[in-house]
Amino acid sequence: MTRVFNVDASKLVEKTAEELKKLEALKKPSWANFIKTGVAKERPPIENDWWYKRAASILRKLYVNNLIGVNRLKVKYSSRKNRGHKPERTYNSGGKIIRVILQQLEKAEFVKKTEIKNKKGRTLTPKGKSLLDKIA
Repeated sequence: MTRVFNVDASKLVEKTAEELKKLEALKKPSWANFIKTGVAKERPPIENDWWYKRAASILRKLYVNNLIGVNRLKVKYSSRKNRGHKPERTYNSGGKIIRVILQQLEKAEFVKKTEIKNKKGRTLTPKGKSLLDKIA
């Protein structure tokens, strides 16, 4: 049986995004067409389904790292900013997008809040793990 670790990550994210588009609980907000994904970005994302790809990527990250919080996800989606003559600097991604996606995934019962050894964050529910395993 193949698992998430044995499959190419980009293909898994694309197929999971297609499955997430079908869910009623996971809808792209109206403001998502006009915002940048981080401080270092110059323009909003070009793709129309970037919201679902980001949600699928977050699901995969939760599968790989058992417990993860918003701050670690902000660092994961960080990027380098072109500052002209000054050296580039890495800026974290915006947190609102990640929080809203996690709240939508909680509503769909794929993710739940937990605390393991005094570390708070979110983990996948069995429903979320089975979705990713089925797609893999």
